[in-house]
Amino acid sequence: MRTLQNTLIAFLIIAQNSCTKKNQTPALPPTLKYELVWFDEFNADGAPDATKWEYENGFVRNEEAQWYQPENAVCESGNLVITGKKERKTNPDFDAGSSDWRKKRAFAEYTSASLKMLKTQAFRYGKLEVRAKIDAQTGLWPAIWTLGVEGEWPSNGEVDVMEYYGDKILANFAYGSPNRWQAIWDAASRTLTSLGGALWASQYHVWTLEWDENLMRILLDGEFINSIDLSISINKIDGKNPFRQPHFLLLNLAMGGTSGGSLANTVLPSKYFVDYVRVYKKK
Repeated sequence: MRTLQNTLIAFLIIAQNSCTKKNQTPALPPTLKYELVWFDEFNADGAPDATKWEYENGFVRNEEAQWYQPENAVCESGNLVITGKKERKTNPDFDAGSSDWRKKRAFAEYTSASLKMLKTQAFRYGKLEVRAKIDAQTGLWPAIWTLGVEGEWPSNGEVDVMEYYGDKILANFAYGSPNRWQAIWDAASRTLTSLGGALWASQYHVWTLEWDENLMRILLDGEFINSIDLSISINKIDGKNPFRQPHFLLLNLAMGGTSGGSLANTVLPSKYFVDYVRVYKKK
C-alpha cells in the first residue's frame, strides 16, 4: 500500500509540474532563501513591456556599426528576440565636419536593438538570472549587463554578466580609475571551444549574478566564472563604491565596433533570444 501511495504521489507531482504554465510566477525550491521580486517572461507577443523597459536609440557607444531602434526588438513565442540586420538608415545627426563618430557617418549600414530596464525598476543585492541563446558569429556582440543608476561611466559601475566577442564568453566588472572615462577592469572569459563550440552556442544557457554587500559573483549554467570583492571596488576618482548602489539591466545586440570584429562574413539577419529575466531578493 505504501509503495502504491508513493507512486500515486509521484505521479501527481509530475502531472502538476507538466501543467505549470510559463507565464506563472517562477518559483524557487523552498530550501533557497530567495524570493522573486521582478521578472519578465516575454510571453505577450508584440513589443516588450513598456512598464519595464525602454530603448537606446541611434549610435550609442564603442564606435559600433549598428543603429539602435525599437522595432528590432519583439516578443514572440515566449522569447524576447533582438534582431541584427543589414539595413541602411539615414543618420539625422550627420555633420560632415564633425570628428564625433556618431555624427560623421551619413548612414548606418546595420540596425539592432538595446533594451534598458527602467531605472525605477533598478535593484540592489540579491540574484539576477537571465536565460538566453546567442548567435556566436564574428562581428556580433550580444550582452547581458548592468549599470549603476548614479554617476557617469565607469564611476557608476558596470557588470558584464555576459558578453560575447572574439570567440569568447566574458564576465567583467568595471569601476572608476583616477582618470575620467577610464575604467579599472576585473575580467574573466571562457573560450567558445572550451564550452562546447557551435553545439553550445545553439542552446539556451542561464547567466547568474549573485550580489550582496560584500561580493558579486557571475555564474554560467551554475558554474563560477568571475567575482569581485566589494571592499576593493572603490572608484579612485571620487571614493565611491558603484556596486553598493542600485543597478539596472541592459540587453543588447551590438555589431562591429571596437570589440565585435568585422561584419564582412557575418550571416544576417541574426537573432538573439532571451527566454526570461528574473530578479530575486534574499528573504
